Amino acid sequence: MQNSEIKIGFITVSDRASRGEYEDLGGPAMQAWMALALTSEWTAVAKVIADEQNLIESTLIEMADIEGCSLIVTTGGTGPAKRDVTPEATANVCDKILDGFAEQMRAVSLQYVPTAILSRQIAGTRGSTLIINLPGKPSAISECLEAVFPAVPYCIDLIDGSYLETDDEFIKAFRPKHAIKPAHAHKSQQG
Repeated sequence: MQNSEIKIGFITVSDRASRGEYEDLGGPAMQAWMALALTSEWTAVAKVIADEQNLIESTLIEMADIEGCSLIVTTGGTGPAKRDVTPEATANVCDKILDGFAEQMRAVSLQYVPTAILSRQIAGTRGSTLIINLPGKPSAISECLEAVFPAVPYCIDLIDGSYLETDDEFIKAFRPKHAIKPAHAHKSQQG
């Protein structure tokens, strides 16, 4: 079990950002959102990489299998352009695809932009790791995380990942009553 240290992976998939041609806004936006959402102590494992399917796959595998991240969120590479291969890479490394995440994220994004139907982002599990593809725009990252995150901690429980606790005033995670671990509640108030 990976409960001793909670690690969360953040992958920005962008040719230009990986070459330093423009500032990565997606990676910091994902980390800032998690900092507001989680009361559990966690460590970020962050990378900015090019839109190369083999590189995306190897980075996801490294973060899940070697780094022991319970959650990996990606930003970028989910559109219809030829270089957008994040969903293919994610599907190739996952044991199970969780279609509900993608359906919910697109439904929420469609309330803001009609081009949300062009997004091919997916989510799935690899061992004890949940992997979620997010859009590239910081505001869309926040909208999508708000839409799906209530189910994230319990999903990670079900795959034997770390026990994540949220700040209920920011985002309330849903767990069936039998799945709540009251002993963890006291630890989250430290720090």
